[in-house]
Amino acid sequence: MADTIAETVDLLYTIDQEKLDINQQIALGTALATLAQAERLDQINERLRTIQQLLTTMTHRSATDGIR
Repeated sequence: MADTIAETVDLLYTIDQEKLDINQQIALGTALATLAQAERLDQINERLRTIQQLLTTMTHRSATDGIR
C-alpha cells in the first residue's frame, strides 16, 4: 500500500495548481490530506503488526518453557 500512496502523492504533486480553478484546488487539497491520513494509518498498522509478532513470540516461548 505504501508504494501506491507514494506514487499517488508524486502524481498529485505534478499537477500545476495555478491552472486549477478553486473547486479543483480544494479537491486536490482534500486528496493530499486523505493520502497523508492513509499513510499515517499504514504506519500505525505496521507498528501493530510488529507488536502482534512480538506478543505471539512471547506467548509461544512461554508455552514452550512451561512444557519443559
